[in-house]
Amino acid sequence: MPLPNRKVAARSAPARADRPFRGIALILASTIFLGCSDVTAKYLSATLPSIEIAWIRFLVFAMIMVPAMLPGTRLFALQSERPGLQVMRGVALLSSSLFFISGLRFLPIAEASATGFIAPLFVTALSIAFLGEKVGVRRWLATIAGLIGVLIILRPGSSAFHPAAFFPIVSALAWACTLIMTRMMSGKERAITTMTWSAITGVCILSALVPLVWVTPSWHDILFGIFIGVASTAGQWIVVLAFRYADASVLAPFSYTQLVWVSVLGFFVFGEVPDIWTIAGAAVIVASGLYTAHRERVRQRTLVEAEPSPNA
Repeated sequence: MPLPNRKVAARSAPARADRPFRGIALILASTIFLGCSDVTAKYLSATLPSIEIAWIRFLVFAMIMVPAMLPGTRLFALQSERPGLQVMRGVALLSSSLFFISGLRFLPIAEASATGFIAPLFVTALSIAFLGEKVGVRRWLATIAGLIGVLIILRPGSSAFHPAAFFPIVSALAWACTLIMTRMMSGKERAITTMTWSAITGVCILSALVPLVWVTPSWHDILFGIFIGVASTAGQWIVVLAFRYADASVLAPFSYTQLVWVSVLGFFVFGEVPDIWTIAGAAVIVASGLYTAHRERVRQRTLVEAEPSPNA
């Protein structure tokens, strides 16, 4: 299969537009879809194994992306310059989903979601090794503060600690790896190509694993599983659209509204009320994430100002 010319691939990518309010509106909409997907996954975890829930999710994801898998069609998107990296990203995305769903079986959804929001802090650390970025003292202090927030939520050593609390942490690390690999392919691969490879990778791996834990689902379970797949895919796609209109540093503060949705839905569906430790720890994680986003904006502005003028 011939690989596309880089210039051709770059021209086919949608142009960025500076419309921050549209980007913010999209990111707010994405949190509703993703929050509903997480709550439904927790609901299903009472009757189905985590691997099976993830398999249904990725199967629906792959079915949605089928038009991009058909050669000769306008949407065909399997041509990739970095197929190995695409597969690795798919494995990381699958791991993030699987570990998070596994944690939902044992943890209140607000606690699991708040812990999962430390992913940007892992991105800060991983960007040094894989992207060659320089991280200043203030961003490191923000990262440490975020980790302290996680400890406040989890309270290791106390009677409130549950070993399953490590699942959303590993999920956040896997999601951070997903974001790092996305950045590594930025400008070289289309979003639809990345999503198609992720769908194929996830469904292939899970199809090999699901027979080991198979529980025959009811029609009720299947319908909820389909909803999870549709909602999570829609949420991810809306996030991709949002980044066309605004930078990550602008959108990051609004992504935390997902905590509000899962907390509200967790109360009405499961009767869960976040305790004071979860609220306090989440506040610390959000604050550290917002400061990290602020420092990223300052860094980008400094880089732009340092570039020589083309008219110089």
